[in-house]
Amino acid sequence: MSILDPIKKVAADFILERPFRNKDFSQLAEKLTLSGQILEDRIRRARDTDRNRGILSHIIGIERWGQARLRVFLGEPFTLDEYDGYRPSQDATWDELAQAFRATRAQTVALIRELAAREPEPGARVLHNQFGPLTARGWLRYLDFHANAESKKFR
Repeated sequence: MSILDPIKKVAADFILERPFRNKDFSQLAEKLTLSGQILEDRIRRARDTDRNRGILSHIIGIERWGQARLRVFLGEPFTLDEYDGYRPSQDATWDELAQAFRATRAQTVALIRELAAREPEPGARVLHNQFGPLTARGWLRYLDFHANAESKKFR
């Protein structure tokens, strides 16, 4: 156990769990649909550069990795892995990455709808490699927060 673990737990609760705690999954589907549209606008306005492709590839990889963790709430087995294997190819073009983001966010929204239909057990949590165990809502907040913050780095 690291000395930072209690700090990470408090930060995860305050930043990731609390904002979505009282939202139902249909509200979260709407929230992530809207934030996905905002990100798509940022992607359209951003220039096609190596730096921006790296940022967008990172956003997509994290979201796909988070989807794998969300599927655990739906009964799939947990795999302790990193996000790197979920990133699009480094050879992907800007247009391919833009389409991959759109498809990935649509998959996230579809997962949210599945979670709405099959509400996870109260208190169910799935491990985040940095922040520890998160609820499904905490994971959704993480994906939304992460993509939004990273997309602000586009130039």
